[in-house]
Amino acid sequence: MKTIDKFILKSYLGPMFATFFIVMFILLMNILWRYVEDLVGKGLPFMTIVELLFFMTSTMLPLGLPLATLLAAIMTMGNLGENNELLALKAAGISLLRIMRSIIIVAGAISILSFFVINNYVPYSYQRSLSLLHDINKKEQEIEFKDGVFFNGIPNISIRVGKQDPKTKLITDVIIYDTRDRKVTKTIVADSGYITVTDDKKYLKILLFDGQNYEDNRSYTWYTAPSLDHHQFDKQEISMPLKGFAFEKSEDNEYTNISETKSIFELNNDIDSLGMISEASINRLQKDLIEEYIYVADTAIINRSDSVRSLGNDFMINDLSIDTLTTEVKEAIFEQAVQKLSNMKMASSMGHSDVISSTIMLYRSMADWQRKLTLPASVFIFFLIGAPLGAIIRKGGLGVPTIIAILVFVIYYVLSLSSEKLVKDGAWDPAFGMWFPSMIFFPIAIFLTYQAVTDSKMLNLDSYYIFFDKYWTIARAKWTFLDKIHNFKFKKIKFKKPKN
Repeated sequence: MKTIDKFILKSYLGPMFATFFIVMFILLMNILWRYVEDLVGKGLPFMTIVELLFFMTSTMLPLGLPLATLLAAIMTMGNLGENNELLALKAAGISLLRIMRSIIIVAGAISILSFFVINNYVPYSYQRSLSLLHDINKKEQEIEFKDGVFFNGIPNISIRVGKQDPKTKLITDVIIYDTRDRKVTKTIVADSGYITVTDDKKYLKILLFDGQNYEDNRSYTWYTAPSLDHHQFDKQEISMPLKGFAFEKSEDNEYTNISETKSIFELNNDIDSLGMISEASINRLQKDLIEEYIYVADTAIINRSDSVRSLGNDFMINDLSIDTLTTEVKEAIFEQAVQKLSNMKMASSMGHSDVISSTIMLYRSMADWQRKLTLPASVFIFFLIGAPLGAIIRKGGLGVPTIIAILVFVIYYVLSLSSEKLVKDGAWDPAFGMWFPSMIFFPIAIFLTYQAVTDSKMLNLDSYYIFFDKYWTIARAKWTFLDKIHNFKFKKIKFKKPKN
């Protein structure tokens, strides 16, 4: 590897790693703010929270990697241009493509690596994050008492604590309402005590001192009166079973049927299966409607042995005119027709739901299949946009490059979301829709590369400034000259006094 390649590569890898971690950190903060309510107050293990954030951040790699590549390319070439290093290399007779050769190879390697990331790692991360979120949502809030406020986190149990010592955990002025038994309502009032949760969080241990028990027995009938039992105690121990307070991980294969959790080879099988299911649903719907409801009495459409068609259990029609039928028969035929229309509507609705569900799953699988290939392409396209753009604007740092990168990426992201929605709705072909943003940005990348290689002044802002400043100076000089001539002629004019 030559010295120039080492220099350019070193200039690129630093901003690449820095921008990648910055972008992923921003995406991590977005995820954290989105799910902070699900994580706070449940007493989750620290490593569980770290694991969830790690896997959820990993699912954002298809979003963060192209943006990091774009921003790093703009920063690298912008720094070289701003420090006149790019100008010095060109003055030495080295072309721009030769200067970028090493980072072009690196960008190509990143694009190839991104395919394996989105094909193997991202589906696994998506599956693990969904599983962890499901387990966290099943877990109840942590048991925490506030002075003078009822805690209703346990089903059919309400506990009020007057005051709790933060050091000794001694609670005073305790009231407990127990309605687990619908026939008996229990009320416990105690002077003090302790409430703890077992290590496995499956039982609530209550130790009370100097209290009273009240039991309101509601299992009475019309001839018996309700009873109220009351007794005092000096010390009482209660053990209540808890459900949902212990964090338990579910199996990893719980979310394996979602298209986002599958590789491109698994999606191939799903697309074939879903295509046959969707086609079978459509054929079955058409066949049922045609044979059972629409052309049930048409021998030209449905070939049957008998020419007599049954419209019910009691009435048979064989080439009869409606005018020859009695009123009772007409009413019966009308009721049977209405019933058949109702049955046809119900059958059509059920068949339509099957077709829609299978077709939506098919479109989602086809869109996710195409996404496995569009990510590597977008990474390399963004590099081809960022590197020439940085060489043209010649601005480094995080200021101007960040603004340009975000603007370009927002446009690409909006196009991606819009086209993906049209694909999943069935309005666009999956291949065209998922590749539509790339088809828009690839010519732009080629154009920018050509402009940078040929040192075109079209996108050089300094050239526009010099051009307008030059003509503004000329126009201002002409205006000053004309103004002087006008003032000179005005001073030479002599006004004569009019004659009487």
